[in-house]
Amino acid sequence: QVELLESGGGSVQAGGSLTLSCVASKFPYDSYCMGWFRQAPGKEREGVAIIDRRGDPRYADSVKGRFTISGDYDKYHLYLQMHNLKPEDTAMYYCAAESGLCTDVSLKYGLDYWGKGTLVTIYS
Repeated sequence: QVELLESGGGSVQAGGSLTLSCVASKFPYDSYCMGWFRQAPGKEREGVAIIDRRGDPRYADSVKGRFTISGDYDKYHLYLQMHNLKPEDTAMYYCAAESGLCTDVSLKYGLDYWGKGTLVTIYS
């Protein structure tokens, strides 16, 4: 069974930075799309960033220029560097993955496998 484990969440002041990490295990695919999604209290889940072996990341408009997604594709590691954090970035952040390449709707609809999330809290 595929397992995704996130780490790196925490509480930081607005304007600060955090880096989230995710490692996928028991993942039987050589080609896959991985990404970060988040859900704030009382809000719907939204896609933050996705990436696949082609190395062409896609971002939500709300995080462009502030967040950077990267990964060690062969080791199934995924990262999200977050800078200039804002209170509205407060949410549970989830790592997700699925086989194959990312598509135009991956960021919108999510992926097949999910981690349990790591909480990011930004205070002003």
